[in-house]
Amino acid sequence: MSGNDGIITGPDGVDRCFWHGNLPDYIHYHDHEWGRPVADDRRLFEKICLEGFQSGLSWLTILRKRENFREAFDGFDFGRVAEFTEADVERLLGNAGIVRHRGKIVSTINNARRARELADEAGSLAAWFWKFEPAPEERPAVVDLAHLRANPTTAVSTRISKELKKRGWSFVGATTVYAFMQAMGMVNDHIEGCACRAEVEAERARFRRPG
Repeated sequence: MSGNDGIITGPDGVDRCFWHGNLPDYIHYHDHEWGRPVADDRRLFEKICLEGFQSGLSWLTILRKRENFREAFDGFDFGRVAEFTEADVERLLGNAGIVRHRGKIVSTINNARRARELADEAGSLAAWFWKFEPAPEERPAVVDLAHLRANPTTAVSTRISKELKKRGWSFVGATTVYAFMQAMGMVNDHIEGCACRAEVEAERARFRRPG
């Protein structure tokens, strides 16, 4: 059942955030990945690129193409993607397994080059991104459906977006960046009442921030 509080009870009797719609692959992503803290540079680069590809589409579409994206973009090794050429752009535009959007493909290659610069500067992508983690006083006292709907961006996601754009990144608007923050575990936006919320919060408490 689904309530007005944004919680849906699955066929297994577990209460979760509503957005997975009780689809098995989406439930797995919700339970085992979304909101759990990430410090691996390649995974972070993958997440921010896929959030960019998601713009204008459903996340489920991207999730179900993720293995194709990984294969197409060399596992999101940004050192390798940074060396892609116009021939690679054309190759990717012919790949029916991914989202064939020239602007987003070109953006991913550009962002790989910018990611390489950022990692060289900060020591790692993780060290750079995690320094923006919101302080407790910048977070809501209660994460509920009303809060999430009212806040598709935050002051922090806007700040990160501006910094990235200043450094030449593209497809990194404040809404995309906030979705990235949620996905990489910089914030825990599992709704109050979701079975994963406390577990994710405990994992974040144990997590050693890079940098």
